[in-house]
Amino acid sequence: MMYLLFKSELIKIAARPRSYIGFIAIAVIVALIHLAMYLDGLNYISFITGPIQSAFSLQGNIVNGNLVCFIILQTLIIQIPLLVALVTGDMLSGEAAMGTIRLIATRPVSRYSIVMSKFFAGAAYTFVLLLFLGLISLGLGLWLFGPGDLIVLKSEELIIIQGTDTLWRFFCAFGIAFLSLTVIATFSLALSCFADNSIGPIISTMAVIILFTIIGTMEIPFFDKIKPYLFTTHMVIWRNFFDNPLPIELIRNSIVILLAHIGVFLSITLIAFKRKDILS
Repeated sequence: MMYLLFKSELIKIAARPRSYIGFIAIAVIVALIHLAMYLDGLNYISFITGPIQSAFSLQGNIVNGNLVCFIILQTLIIQIPLLVALVTGDMLSGEAAMGTIRLIATRPVSRYSIVMSKFFAGAAYTFVLLLFLGLISLGLGLWLFGPGDLIVLKSEELIIIQGTDTLWRFFCAFGIAFLSLTVIATFSLALSCFADNSIGPIISTMAVIILFTIIGTMEIPFFDKIKPYLFTTHMVIWRNFFDNPLPIELIRNSIVILLAHIGVFLSITLIAFKRKDILS
């Protein structure tokens, strides 16, 4: 029965036009970045590495697929949560808006199964969206620009990762990105349980992300105490897979906190939907 519910939710996602907005937006942005890097990539890299070129000589295929993929991830990581929330924030509230939630709740299945099927469908959509991003950013980038060493410029250091050592790092980075976006999907799903339209959960999700991001950037002692518990603090942990050496403990802690957020948001959804009075 769970499989049938899950399949039904996937069909619903595929039938909604908004489900394809994310793919179209990602394709357009990635195409523009690829075009810009193809036409003017060397000047862009020279602008970034200008302060160190007097001390180091950078040789080889600097503008390569690995670097372009890293730039794309840096650019899109802020926009993708909105693309996910557009779909997952509609899963329960959309049913309420259309008046079909009562029909769903009267099926001979538990409300637990209904929520879990929507959760897994949202996670599946998130996975496909990231898979699409990976194929056209890393796959197409390597085809267009070729392989090469990855230059990662940070505020206090310059890290150069050999081309043969990048693929597994990107796989791990996309894995963490999937976990982070699953937090967003679960959070927006939880909000949609309390709403009767799709706009509220979507806007609320983005408002919370913006608020938490602002808190994370402000150097205030009070905020420093709560930053470690905000999921937005750990959504950028994918960048640490491009550190050398890897901060294993930091990555492990972030994974635990992200999983904890998923558990909390999913539990809230299950409890709220089980107690929800469906009158229409």
